[in-house]
Parts: sequence; structure tokens; C-alpha cells
Amino acid sequence: MGNCSSLALPTWRSQLQSNSLVSTIDEGTHDGIKTIPIQKACEFTTNSVLCVCIITWNMNGKMSVEDITKLVRTNRKFDLLVVGLQEAPKCDVSQVLQETMADTHILLGQKSMQSLQMLLFGSKSAAEYIREMKVDKHAVGGFGGMIGRKKGAVAMYINFSGIRMVFVSCHLAAHEHKVEKRNSEFQHISRSLFSKDGKPYAQSADITVWLGDLNYRLEGISSLPARKMIEENRQSKLRGKDQLLQEAEKGEVFNGYYEGTLSFKPTYKYDV
Repeated sequence: MGNCSSLALPTWRSQLQSNSLVSTIDEGTHDGIKTIPIQKACEFTTNSVLCVCIITWNMNGKMSVEDITKLVRTNRKFDLLVVGLQEAPKCDVSQVLQETMADTHILLGQKSMQSLQMLLFGSKSAAEYIREMKVDKHAVGGFGGMIGRKKGAVAMYINFSGIRMVFVSCHLAAHEHKVEKRNSEFQHISRSLFSKDGKPYAQSADITVWLGDLNYRLEGISSLPARKMIEENRQSKLRGKDQLLQEAEKGEVFNGYYEGTLSFKPTYKYDV
């Protein structure tokens, strides 16, 4: 199954759910990825302008209509839904999602690069609020085969009623020892997306969201001890071994980004 996040704008800092990485255009010294409180769903207040739901899912070349239905739920309070897929199957996932949400939401845009896909859905009245939309992609490797595990990123820029947002769905290099390669791929993607405009993508956005299969692993602990800690609900003790957080603290990746507190146990595609 994938992971689902929600954010409400402009009060998004108090309403981010799950583990997508979000950045504003604020610059400053690097002190790692900051964790902020979360809520389980969009709760609209007088200050809320827009609710965005974000789903990231490494599908391992398989699709379950039941799983898709669970992910998008029946109580769809969100204005926009961003779906980032890695190792997507060759069947038309977009069509299944459109049919599942036909009563409430429509497809506004999409971008694909082999097994990497990004889909943007909006409420039936959302199209009239879109002032600008651009898509891009950047490959950093991968291979073909039955699934076609492409590495890189697909991205979408959208100006929605004056709120400028960039969504980047990525799949970075696998394996525990390839930390530097993942860092390099992140940096290369960041420099390359929408580069034809002559400036880094994040400078033209109010909010930038990265989602996907970043492939950072646990450092200094083998699989069985880690799984035992998770079974005993001690997964919070593993945060200090998280390669992504370690590299962010060094200043290698995700400067100025935020993520919600993790409210679910880690999963791995071969176990679910």
C-alpha cells in the first residue's frame, strides 16, 4: 500500500500528515529535516484556503483496485489529490483512479516516465482556478524488464488560485551502500527540473513537495533486529539510524524541508 499525506494552505504547517517532504521558499542555515505536528485529515478553518492530499506508492508492478479504493477513500474532503507512483504496472492506473473518483474529482494533469507516474486530480470545479500548469521529468538511471524500474523524477508545477506549488515524485537508487548516489541524484534532479526556465524550480514556488521512493535505509543495524524493534513498537528508536535524516543533518539533501511525524510502522513492498 502507499502512504497518504494531507496539507491545508496557508495553515499547512499544523496540518501536514504522514511523511511527504515539504518546503517553503524560506532560506536559512541547514539543520536537517524538521518534524512538525500532523492531523489525520484536512480540517477546514476560517484560515484554510486549500486542502491537498498526497499519495506515494511503490506498486512493485502490481495493481489492486481494492487498495486504490482504500487510498482515495470515500470521504474526499480534499480539493487536490497528487498521486506519485513508482514501479507502476503497465495497465492504466490513471483510468482506474478516474473511475474510482468519478463522482467527486476529475483528472487535471499527469506526467509519466516509464514506471514513474504522477497524477493530479481536483474537485469538479477545480479547473477554473488553475492559472498555470507545467510538467517535467528527469531520468537518472534504472532499467527495463517486466516492470521497468526507472530511476529519476517526474514533476508538476501548478498555480492554483495564486498559490504556486511544485510536486516532485521520485525514485532514487536502491541498496544500503548507495547513499552518496542517492544524494547525487537528488541534487541533480533539483538542478535539472524546469531548468529551461533559467532558474531552479523551487524559487518560483510558494511550496515544494517531494514524494516517492527515496530508498534511504537504516544504517548500522541488520534486518532482523530492526524488524524485532518494529514488532515491539519501538520503531521511534530507529530514527537515529535513518540515512535520510543523517544526510539531511549533514546538509547534503533537503535543505529547509519539513515532514510530519510518522504515525505508521515502516513497510517494505515484499512484505505487504
